[in-house]
Amino acid sequence: MQETNQSSGVLSLDALEPRVLSCTLCPLAQTRTNVVFGEGNPFADLLFIGEGPGEVEDQTGRPFVGPAGQKLDEVLSSVNIQRADIYIGNVVKCRPPGNRVPSRSEMEICFPYLESQIALIKPALIVTLGNTATQWLMPDIPGITKSHGNFFSWRGGILLFPMFHPSYLLRNPSREKGSPKYLTWLDIQKVSKWIDEYRRTNNT
Repeated sequence: MQETNQSSGVLSLDALEPRVLSCTLCPLAQTRTNVVFGEGNPFADLLFIGEGPGEVEDQTGRPFVGPAGQKLDEVLSSVNIQRADIYIGNVVKCRPPGNRVPSRSEMEICFPYLESQIALIKPALIVTLGNTATQWLMPDIPGITKSHGNFFSWRGGILLFPMFHPSYLLRNPSREKGSPKYLTWLDIQKVSKWIDEYRRTNNT
């Protein structure tokens, strides 16, 4: 009988992490160096979700620490959002070979881990980075070029806000008006404004 994902019922991220680190449910387990569980504030009101780990992330076991992660840090710093105050994870926890897009079956197998993380963290706002993460969580909305910068209701109680993946910004370095970098600057300002208002309203 095929092994199934047993992530439901965990009471904390600390309890969930060992299950994820030892996971061998999909072929990515055979090629990974490290599982990238995710990191940050376990009670964060702001959660960033990417597609999957890259080469540097696979080597270190930490999310968004390679070139794309450095670009994400720049974006966050532009509005004084600290990584220590947020949580960062991915749809899949192991690097797809060659940084390819994760397959549907890989995302299906891994998604219960992300669902458990969301349920435990209880964020008020989820920022999806790139088209893969955005369309996986909300397959019925337009692609990232049309959906970025807009708020969507996800599962009734959490807002979802798509943004371009920072790796896309590295491939498109122009800062001209209308460029991905320019639009990302506008988008992260929306995120900052929303989360500041949320924290004021909820005294967090």
